Amino acid sequence: MIEVQDVHVAFGDKAVLRGVALSVPEGGIYALIGPGASGKSVLLKVIAGLIRPQRGSVKLRDAEVTTMDDNALNEMRREVGMLFQNYALFDYMTVGENIAFPLRQLFDLSEEEIAARVAERLMRMALPGFEERAVSALSGGQKKRVGVARATASRPKLLLYDEPTAGLDPVTSQKIYDLIKEEQLESGTTNIVISSDVKGLLTIADQVGMLHRGTMIFEGTVQQAQSSEIPEVKQFVHGLVEGPL
Repeated sequence: MIEVQDVHVAFGDKAVLRGVALSVPEGGIYALIGPGASGKSVLLKVIAGLIRPQRGSVKLRDAEVTTMDDNALNEMRREVGMLFQNYALFDYMTVGENIAFPLRQLFDLSEEEIAARVAERLMRMALPGFEERAVSALSGGQKKRVGVARATASRPKLLLYDEPTAGLDPVTSQKIYDLIKEEQLESGTTNIVISSDVKGLLTIADQVGMLHRGTMIFEGTVQQAQSSEIPEVKQFVHGLVEGPL
């Protein structure tokens, strides 16, 4: 589904990604882990075409993302849904308007079709009848579920989740993980998920990649990650205190 080769990103004189390479198979959930400031969120934005790397290749189903013009990027984003770390919900819109936003921006659908899609997504997220609710009236867990509803409303083939459980309690976090897994199994989508909650994330993941200081130091299955002898992977996956990462 995704092939990333030798990607370099720097902001000024600060190198964030240093020759990153990874391969994400179609279908399933790919857990992208790593300590803070390792470049995970930047890599997601590169894959989504929101940041252009200074060097390297990003292919989505053999289509080169890094050389796409604006029209091609807009077409590509019809197949990509993204949940941002800080929700990125519009406070001046209702819940229903937030979920409908990508449908109105990317597709030529009737208002009846949009309303039906929004209602179906809210029902799926266990938030039936929330269309007219104000975003400010929602709890953190509800905002995350609305974010998932918006990311999945356009029925994308690729979903990118940036810290979908940040700031949530353990019980609510696991509900969000279970929801992501159920959605993936039902729709057959490809998912890349970033989370600092490695233990919870690995309960739903199929593949794991670890970024460390802007480079990919591990790719493999969950079982391989859990049994890895690479010091940084072992420390991060098992929460061992063996010095700074």
